Amino acid sequence: MATAAAGQRTRRAAPALLLWPVLLIRNFVFVIAGIPVQLAGLAALAVLWLAPHFVPGHAVLHSSWRGVVLALVTLVLSAGVALLARVPLTFIQRHRCWSVLGVDIPPPPATRSTSLGRWLADSVRSEATWRQLAYHLVVGPVLAVGGLLTLGLLAGGVDLAGTHGYLALVPKLSGAPKGKVIMTALGLALLLAAPVVAGLVTWLDRMAATALLGPSRAVELERRVETLSQSRAGVVDAADTERRRIERDLHDGAQQRLVSLAMNLGIARETLTGLPPEAMQVIAAAHDEAKEALSELRNLVRGLHPAVLNDRGLDAALSGIAARAPLPVQLTVDMTRRASPTVEAVAYFVISECLANIARHSSARQATIEVDLTGSVLRIEVSDDGVGGADPARGTGLSSLVQRVRSVDGILRLESPAGGPTVVTAELPCES
Repeated sequence: MATAAAGQRTRRAAPALLLWPVLLIRNFVFVIAGIPVQLAGLAALAVLWLAPHFVPGHAVLHSSWRGVVLALVTLVLSAGVALLARVPLTFIQRHRCWSVLGVDIPPPPATRSTSLGRWLADSVRSEATWRQLAYHLVVGPVLAVGGLLTLGLLAGGVDLAGTHGYLALVPKLSGAPKGKVIMTALGLALLLAAPVVAGLVTWLDRMAATALLGPSRAVELERRVETLSQSRAGVVDAADTERRRIERDLHDGAQQRLVSLAMNLGIARETLTGLPPEAMQVIAAAHDEAKEALSELRNLVRGLHPAVLNDRGLDAALSGIAARAPLPVQLTVDMTRRASPTVEAVAYFVISECLANIARHSSARQATIEVDLTGSVLRIEVSDDGVGGADPARGTGLSSLVQRVRSVDGILRLESPAGGPTVVTAELPCES
């Protein structure tokens, strides 16, 4: 067993050892390739500021007010170059991180402007612009120094270890072999230090590029919330569509078969009078069972998604459940247009569940339902004159109402003091 475990550890360690050269080469390539790109922005600004010094008569340009005007013009040009150059530089850096390290840095939200001036103004106001400039003008040059240090360590280590190592091995070419051995050891130390510096610079560059060249955390969270909201809305719509499909299949299939079965049993019960009493009793029992099953199926279909809600809208559907309620219900619906099918379904089931809770728990004598669509909000208020004391924590169905309302980003409020009255208010954002 111990031998097998040791062999397994050896097999696991072998691929890791084989990856070390690949990681070292990757870090060296990433660090060295970033040197020209990380110095490009600072070099462009340096050229703008140093160019007037190479113009004949530059002393005249820097004298008196001409120098002030030249400084202002250079400053404006530098700002414009920085704003324009950050776009390709950011693209190159993001592509460098992806192609070498496999790190995908999502682009920040792009400014959609029709003119160059508008684009520059939007870029100045954008928080992403200043983070990108901080990388290209401050962090990038510092990381480029780390890349140059890595390159210097490699070159110096190869030179010292190679040249002096060769001379130390051939004593006839050198009168002081001890010094050559020391220089060779120093070269080897530089070669060992180069991967450490390259790894550190790579890690710093990856962290800085992820933080400064991509979208900020606030923007990323906002984008994620928007994506989750869209996904949730799609799931809610899909669930509502599936309920309507099941309702349609039950209505057109199983319900019709039960209707036909109940009719045939009713006809047999009325016409087959010459059968023995035991047979008539079985037919009568089967007829009653078929009618009860049909009634339960109709209630189930209506609970899934009432067909009248699709055909005639929320007002007609609420009139139906108000008429079937076991207590008087005063219904008021004020809607100049229809809401989205999902919102109408949520409103219907909220009111239906409220009426069911009133009938089971409130001991109320009457209930009032008010529905109005104002702007983009469908407001629902269901009240009763019962004993009050409703609590979602007691499992009266109110917790499911809260979840159903939240599925469309709605708000549900409950006021139910002891002794009543109980008022349930729901506000559902709906589409135009």
